[in-house]
Amino acid sequence: MTTMNISLPDTMRDFVDAQVREHGYSTSSEYVRDLIRTDRVRQGEQRLAALMREGLESGPAIPVDAAYWADKRAEFTQKHSRQ
Repeated sequence: MTTMNISLPDTMRDFVDAQVREHGYSTSSEYVRDLIRTDRVRQGEQRLAALMREGLESGPAIPVDAAYWADKRAEFTQKHSRQ
């Protein structure tokens, strides 16, 4: 694990210390790690929502069933068997 030092104004440090006490974190580092994990999840959810929105706006829906995937496999096999 790598160490990272962060400078905070007293008011922010007091807030972090209060969060550690109130939410049962062992250390301020544990609190910060939890904030980072939460932010990573939030960003992933935002990315997923953007991709879903893009898909919904990309045109009419097509059925994606076993036949669709069989056609895709056949196209892939045909394309790559020539190479």
